[in-house]
Parts: sequence; C-alpha cells; structure tokens
Amino acid sequence: MLWLLTINNLVKHRGTGEILSGISFKVRPGRVTGFLGSNGAGKSSTLRILLGLDRATSGSALIKGKPFAELHNPLTTVGAALDGFGAHRMRTGRAHLRWIARAAGLPRSRVEEVLEIVGLTNAAGKRARPTRNSLDSDIFT
Repeated sequence: MLWLLTINNLVKHRGTGEILSGISFKVRPGRVTGFLGSNGAGKSSTLRILLGLDRATSGSALIKGKPFAELHNPLTTVGAALDGFGAHRMRTGRAHLRWIARAAGLPRSRVEEVLEIVGLTNAAGKRARPTRNSLDSDIFT
C-alpha cells in the first residue's frame, strides 16, 4: 500500500534541545487524521519538515512516497495552513480557503468538495480567527 503520509524516525535538534525524538507514523489515503499534542510537543515542527519548510536532523517525511520538494505540483497534492498564518481574522474559513485555492490555480468548487469530505461544511462560515496561542497551535476556533 502506498501511504499518503509517511513519517519515519524523524529527529530534529534545535540548539542543544531535541524537538523531535524518532517520531514515526503513517496516514492512509481517504482518512481524516488528527495530529494532537500539547504545546511544544512537535506537531508544527513535524508538519514544517513534511512541507519542506524546515529540515530534519535525521529521518524522513514523505507525501505519497516522495519528499515535498519532489512532488510534481505540490499544491494540488497537499494543502496546509500552519499556525493560522495568513488567515485574516475577519474572513470566514471558507473565504480563506477560496483565497488559497485561487492562488494555487484550483477551482472554487474544490473548496466545497474538500469541506464536504472532511465534514466542515457547516463550520466554514465562521470567521477564521486563530486561537490565542496561534504560534503554538494548529487549531482554529
């Protein structure tokens, strides 16, 4: 089986501290997967490495068997909004996703399709206001 995401023995050091300590997991295609942990647990660091925004000390983070940088058209393969970055507090979640989709060259209908798949259609009309700890959180209220 080709896994959608594969994190294998990911280690990240920052200074003298170990941010990630050999984390491994796989995500199946077609599943909604939660990535939970307390502030500082390494959620954002893992996702930043997966998206090629940071480098691991060792280990691998793959999307459909490839590093993000090797994906043919990455914005049609994976979408991410880390730490509420770029979300205007007065925009709805739907409006923010439409803005991202347009920048990626995706049709407006794709936003509704994905909202339906992940079961967030009813919540999409709420304002995309990051949580008060938005630098440490990947959750919007």
